[in-house]
Amino acid sequence: MAPTPMPTEAHDLRHHGDAEVRGDGAALVDLAVNVRADTPPVWLRERIAGSLGSLAAYPDGRAARAAVAARHGLPVERVLLTAGAAEAFVLLARALKVRRPVVVHPQFTEPEAALRDAGHTVDRVLLREEDGFRLDPAAVPEEADLVVIGNPTNPTSVLHPAACIAELARPGRTLVVDEAFMDAVPGEREALAGRTDVPGLVVLRSLTKTWGLAGLRIGYVLAAPETIADLERAQPLWPVSTPALVAAQACVSPPALAEAAHAAHRVASDRAHLVAGLGEFAAAGLRVVEPAEGPFVLVRLPRAAAVRRHLRELGFAVRRGDTFPGLGEEWLRLAVRDRGTVSSFLGALERAMTAAGR
Repeated sequence: MAPTPMPTEAHDLRHHGDAEVRGDGAALVDLAVNVRADTPPVWLRERIAGSLGSLAAYPDGRAARAAVAARHGLPVERVLLTAGAAEAFVLLARALKVRRPVVVHPQFTEPEAALRDAGHTVDRVLLREEDGFRLDPAAVPEEADLVVIGNPTNPTSVLHPAACIAELARPGRTLVVDEAFMDAVPGEREALAGRTDVPGLVVLRSLTKTWGLAGLRIGYVLAAPETIADLERAQPLWPVSTPALVAAQACVSPPALAEAAHAAHRVASDRAHLVAGLGEFAAAGLRVVEPAEGPFVLVRLPRAAAVRRHLRELGFAVRRGDTFPGLGEEWLRLAVRDRGTVSSFLGALERAMTAAGR
């Protein structure tokens, strides 16, 4: 796995799953967006609604920042609240002085897009299907002074061992680990959030996935105080709204963490049901990347683009995979949903694959 210099871009790095369910896709059953269904829960909506009476005042993030710090056992100087994890990628690209950034793909494409928009030339390390899209730390060039990797990785659903990712750390290198989906992993095993012994470590977390807050935009960065200070200087004033700050504080409370832990086990069970059902299509050439550990699975199948079109006709939206560097038109990403929805989807998938094969 040698690093791949940035080519003339053939992938739409700014295409995301929500594009599948906008406009005429709004009525489709959504397996394209990796936000937990039936969220935000009622108690969280009520907490957010209760904040609306204080909108005349400027946002004060101190309580939410302290709550996030306490959740990870860190001092507040190691925490920065952001308008979703996507803002954090922009801040990193603009604030850090780097010469050779490397992004490990396939993964969420916003980190590379943000780096390129900030004027950086980006190298890619492409993980291979034959290796199960698993990280080989030796594939990352020693000269890289910024490395970005997701864990568990979107879209592959691969959970890399924390020790393996930590091998990427070097003096003088910033190691960015996107843990936006880590709270969907039972026990958050392999998490690096809260670690202070890994040099140059920057961990990004999102509260939009598990809690259904994509429209509110809330996430945070965990890093060394000097890195946090650099990122904070690059932020505009009052970057996180009062409702989002209230949501952040609520979502890291002990009852919320217990609810998220329960949801992670439910997602694991529902994912097993989906993967078992997809296994019935193996003879037709469908392959699931396993073991899947996130709230989504990546599949490769013949005529995937045609299957996706037929699925839309049958009322289901799935995420195309060809916008991810390292993948092509034969890949689709499927969000994990409840068993009833999955069973209906599997029936539609059978019809779509039959229609695509005609």
